[in-house]
Amino acid sequence: MEQFKIWERFGVEMEFMIVDRDTLNVLPRADVPLGKDKDGNQLSDVEYDDIGLSNELVSHVLEFKCAHPKSTFDGLGKRFFHEIRRANKKLEKINAMLLPSACHPFMDPAEMQLWPYDCLDIYQTYDRIFNCKGHGWANLQSTHLNLSFNGDEEFGELHAAIRLLLPLIPAIAASSPYLDSKYTGYRDARINVYRHNQDKVPEITGQVIPEQAYSYDEYNKQIFVKVKKAIAPYDTEHLLNHFFLNSRGAIARFDRGAIEIRLVDIQECPNADIAIVELEIATLKAIANGKFAGSSSAAASPEAAGSSNAADISTSSENIAANPVPHTLKEYREFLRNFDTTRLAELLNKTVKDAENAVIDWPEFLAVFGMNFADASNNTPAAPVTAGDLWKHIYSVVKNDLTEVSQSFMEKMLERGTLSSALYKALGDAPAHEAFVTEYKKLADCLAHNRLYGVSD
Repeated sequence: MEQFKIWERFGVEMEFMIVDRDTLNVLPRADVPLGKDKDGNQLSDVEYDDIGLSNELVSHVLEFKCAHPKSTFDGLGKRFFHEIRRANKKLEKINAMLLPSACHPFMDPAEMQLWPYDCLDIYQTYDRIFNCKGHGWANLQSTHLNLSFNGDEEFGELHAAIRLLLPLIPAIAASSPYLDSKYTGYRDARINVYRHNQDKVPEITGQVIPEQAYSYDEYNKQIFVKVKKAIAPYDTEHLLNHFFLNSRGAIARFDRGAIEIRLVDIQECPNADIAIVELEIATLKAIANGKFAGSSSAAASPEAAGSSNAADISTSSENIAANPVPHTLKEYREFLRNFDTTRLAELLNKTVKDAENAVIDWPEFLAVFGMNFADASNNTPAAPVTAGDLWKHIYSVVKNDLTEVSQSFMEKMLERGTLSSALYKALGDAPAHEAFVTEYKKLADCLAHNRLYGVSD
């Protein structure tokens, strides 16, 4: 397999539910858009040029993905949209359609059906060990981003940046406020149930934020060895691969030279998903290269931060007092690696609950993004900083690294707030069943037309 350097290639995966067009009840019919081969055998994967479709663990979920590693976002949202429309046309024949958002608001997960074709033995093993008839298995739809790396040095650089990004993702991408026909108390209910779906073997998910591992040997020792040992008493037939078992919010795929980020809730249309993915990549590059430090009086110029040398990030004594970020790129990247996993997980818990409204009161974390402080003596923020405030600041720094289409979508999304908050604003705490059907049909219409929910055109 060809190895690509850091930032050279990426891949995107999007998952959608299949539901009845009238009732919105889930339908286990991913077989319809996947089709059959010339001999009449059910297919589990198909490709249409650069976009592939595949099954998931449960039969009511269909995945769309880049068939090969990509190097550009130009036209990618349109390509996903084209294949979504193709799938919807096939589903229309059975009065079904694709439904976006990360959790179905009223499905009973006990009704789920495993995909009965390829990999059934693996799915049945998961079901036997963990009981997949719960929301944490049967009612999760997300957008995954795969990012390339080549070798330990690049892995360490990428993994350090990803660990800092993960706690912020629900504040831009939450789309799952409801389960069991009521508000869950979490803007990102998907991550809340996801982090508990394998409590029987806690080593598999850890704290969702991955450990401070920055080489293959460190990762293998801290994560893979523990996962394999913990699952062994349950997986006596050795069907479960440790690469796939690892269920942290970002997983290292050393077998293909990529890290896969898994914390993004699926949005209402592919252009919105692509806008978030582009923002993720731009943010990660900026974290790794010290670009945010150059966005305030507290740190590096983008030119210095982009240098491979240990260039000065800041020489001002005033800045040194006001900001804990180190002043050379080498020291800065070491600083990024030292953020505590538990503290990052606690921040993630806050954004899972409150999304963009979560308050971030962690000066060292905010400093990574170039946020200034009013009181340099004790690093007190000038005012409470919400995760939404931070995302607006991040976007102001990296916006030119996004395509024009994604800039347009992202600016509207930042103004509106997360899809989850928009849904909650429309539906409240305990909507009537008919209200769910009405509002989520609007989401299906957004998917069918590649437009945002709750935003005027």
